[in-house]
Amino acid sequence: MTGRAIVVGGGIGGLAAALALHRIGWQAVLLERAAELGEIGAGMSQAPNAMRALAELGVGEQARAAGVPTYSAGNLRLPDGRYLQRARPGDPTPLTAFHRADLHRVLLEAVPAGWVRTGAEVTGIHDDHDAVTVTWSGGEAGADLLIGADGIRSTVRRLLCPDVPPPRFLGRTAWLGIADVGTGAFAVADGLSGSVTMGPGGYFLIHPISRGRAYWAYVTTAGQAGVRYPKEKSEAARRLASWHEPIPALIAATPEQAVIHIDICDLDPLPTYVHGRVALLGDAAHAMSPDRGQGAGQSLEDAVVLGAALADESGDESGGESTVETALRRYDAERRPRTQATARGARADGHRTTSTAAYRALVATIRLMPAPLWRKGIAAGGNATWRWQPPHLPSP
Repeated sequence: MTGRAIVVGGGIGGLAAALALHRIGWQAVLLERAAELGEIGAGMSQAPNAMRALAELGVGEQARAAGVPTYSAGNLRLPDGRYLQRARPGDPTPLTAFHRADLHRVLLEAVPAGWVRTGAEVTGIHDDHDAVTVTWSGGEAGADLLIGADGIRSTVRRLLCPDVPPPRFLGRTAWLGIADVGTGAFAVADGLSGSVTMGPGGYFLIHPISRGRAYWAYVTTAGQAGVRYPKEKSEAARRLASWHEPIPALIAATPEQAVIHIDICDLDPLPTYVHGRVALLGDAAHAMSPDRGQGAGQSLEDAVVLGAALADESGDESGGESTVETALRRYDAERRPRTQATARGARADGHRTTSTAAYRALVATIRLMPAPLWRKGIAAGGNATWRWQPPHLPSP
């Protein structure tokens, strides 16, 4: 089965969906409301499940070249610098760290020329069972399939499901930044191979990324959403002034304009990710907190599974349900349980790692865990999320 699709959203999930469609022989138009296509944000890590999805999309080698191994899961520290668990030099690590823009570029370069249209804000959707029509600022088109990959505040989701509750604030906020660490004292500083420092009420994450840079994030509790500061970098530095190096130095090395302050939200579970010929994908379907590092990874999985379902579905030539709708039902049945379970787990992890009341018990548990057992748990096959294997996509 081949056809034409419209993808809404030019982030990692939308580009992955477009690339999956290209690999199975579909044609597509990708609509992005921003005037220029780019990825907003700082850094992230991708686990083995996401790297397998990238490989199935045909960009695994390019992604690995753009990423840097990170030992954050193996290096757990306290604010005074002591290690709760420590990675051994030379140990394999399951995680690869990226600047979001680098992974975005890898996907964008693989999408066929002419598929992306910027400055296109979707204003209407009409699904008449035989086709779906999308209107946007400056245009209208019909297609066999519409994929809503337009993020946590998805326009496609709102137009399809106006009664779905808005994103839910999780009582936590985060400062993110990119520091240049290619020279000077940072070259030998502890923690730049990747680490997580756990403090009462929050944690500080470090990932090395390409071109001599490091991504950092400080996640902590917040009484309400929307609180901002005149100088976000200074506020992050104030809160972490007493924490071990290189944390204060990383913040100091980050340009003021490169510090991002976000509130952490997720979505209540949706009853379905599909409506007729429309599928929701990525954050539009299952936005989750960053505490398991799976937001983008689950979007990549979504794209591969959706592409495989469309490629495999032979349909009913006798005039029954359309092949697209059958494929989308398969996509929903496979993806909704996994992604919603991952979102629940991320929410629970976030509560544990930022709860002042639970801090001492969590630290004691990690400290008492034998190092071999800890390493087994963070190995590439150490948990069910990371063990996911993608379905096969045919070569274009």
